[in-house]
Amino acid sequence: MILKGSQRGGPRQLAAHLLNDKDNDHVTVQDVRGFVSGDLFGAMAETVAIAKGTRCRQPMFSLSLNPPKDANVSLATFVDAADRAEMALGLQGQPRAIVVHEKEGRRHAHVVWSRIDAEEMKAINLPHFKNRLRELSKELYLEHEWTLPEGHRENGWKNPLNFTLAEWQQAKRLGLDPREIKQVFKDAWDRSDNLASFKNALEERGYHLAKGDRRGIVATDLSGEVYAVARWTGAKAKELRTRMGDGERLPTIGDVQTDLRKQLSSSLRKHLGQDKAEQKAVLDAAKADLRKIVMKQRIERARLNSAQNIRRAAETKERSGRFRRGLGVVLDVLSGRLFKLRKQNESEAYASFVRDRAQRDQLYDEQHKERAPYQDAIDRIRDQQKAHRGDLARRIATVLHVTRTQRGKQKDKEHDQEMQLGI
Repeated sequence: MILKGSQRGGPRQLAAHLLNDKDNDHVTVQDVRGFVSGDLFGAMAETVAIAKGTRCRQPMFSLSLNPPKDANVSLATFVDAADRAEMALGLQGQPRAIVVHEKEGRRHAHVVWSRIDAEEMKAINLPHFKNRLRELSKELYLEHEWTLPEGHRENGWKNPLNFTLAEWQQAKRLGLDPREIKQVFKDAWDRSDNLASFKNALEERGYHLAKGDRRGIVATDLSGEVYAVARWTGAKAKELRTRMGDGERLPTIGDVQTDLRKQLSSSLRKHLGQDKAEQKAVLDAAKADLRKIVMKQRIERARLNSAQNIRRAAETKERSGRFRRGLGVVLDVLSGRLFKLRKQNESEAYASFVRDRAQRDQLYDEQHKERAPYQDAIDRIRDQQKAHRGDLARRIATVLHVTRTQRGKQKDKEHDQEMQLGI
């Protein structure tokens, strides 16, 4: 699974993000260990409070664990990965919390550790943590016989489909999957060997090159969004300059956007708006069906959690009732009965924990199968809409190309007339 970690502060923001059930179908706090507080907000605030006795401004280490899309990963696998990451990072025994998210039929997890050593009152240094997580990530892929991603097949790779928050937010504003945008740029880059061919390849998909104000060569689309070419292609600055030059021959971003607005007729704009609204309505209907399933599953999980809590309390009470009081305690100690009871209770408590976890995993598997047809329907709609958007972009690009050609011919005609008149 892909492991991505960072040192950070902002306890309330982090806790709010981890407990966000608006963008996730299900959110489960799997473990809160080593904190006085039993809830996530309290645990995060506790970490920052202790850190005030040090100079550390980023007292937490946050790690996301993302398995392959088609992998059905159990809670025990996530916990094992968290334990191994803890060892690799040198955070053994530090307070931590594990939160599991489920979204669009996939399960991923987040782990947060306190970096503050409470005894030494100093932050634990995490040298080369990215390299250590990368090595563990590859090991997990091999152990679970998951197909290695392209990045793990070469040294020094960076997955071109890993996005920054800025890229993700920009793609969300457009209503597009950011992977779709990045693949368009990467495909155009791979198919071109100079500025002209790259420009033509992008324009086939509705993106137009320009000279940026601060970011070198950029691209813009019919909606007016601006994309830094280096970021979206994954090309290094030196490689970009070698193949594309400095972009001085390109028009400014303002000129390109003005030109596009002039060329895009009101009928085309109206068509784009209607098309986007129609696609959104179809997708929203499919998501509404899925939301009904999600709400039903949340109720099922709440019932299971409640039933397990009641049973756990009863079993705990039963185990506690085995111990005698008063003089009986002394007799139990002398006879060894007390220690046998403790061992028996510990064994039964662990067996109950394993049983409850197995029940939760079984419910997850059943719910995963139940929601699969709904998620497949959404994926099919997205694929169809993606193909439709590509076809629409090509049609618009054709219209723009014809318009530019006609405008160029008109300018040439005007120039010839001026020359004949001696202007």
